Amino acid sequence: MSGDELAIPPPVQWAQRTHVVFVTLCVEDCKNPDIQIEADKIVFKGTGGTEKKKYEITIPLFKEIDPEKSVKFIRDRNIELILKKKEEGPYWTYLLKDKKKYHWLKVDFNKWKDEDDSEDELNVGGGGGEDLEEMMRQMGGLGGMGGGAKPDFNDLVPSDEEGPDSDDEELPDLV
Repeated sequence: MSGDELAIPPPVQWAQRTHVVFVTLCVEDCKNPDIQIEADKIVFKGTGGTEKKKYEITIPLFKEIDPEKSVKFIRDRNIELILKKKEEGPYWTYLLKDKKKYHWLKVDFNKWKDEDDSEDELNVGGGGGEDLEEMMRQMGGLGGMGGGAKPDFNDLVPSDEEGPDSDDEELPDLV
């Protein structure tokens, strides 16, 4: 292809809660992307990845969102959107208005919670999901494993007070 290559849809992942929808556009090193969050759709145009491919997509949403309360984060590895649903309520059956399956759209199982997991959901985002900053803090800044918490491996190491381990004994001779 020449410099006039056609734009392709980026890989997209999504998950939801009763009050928000998480959409991740998986485009690395996308500088100055054009992202429009509207009540019934998302429009994205950008260039990224190691091959500097052109990406473009319009995502017609299953139901309306509140663009004013929705937020976007442009990161080195992807672009993350938290879309505030216009009407809090049951989970959407699809992300898209048309109910087709697309090769570029996948469920984000790292963020997914089933609709009946509601007792944890009440603690996320202040109950009604109005405080998106608090939700991001609880999710480690939406950076996946980020968040700064480090595991304490000392709990896994037995102390000498418990006596010798079974693997401390000498092995019998092989005959």
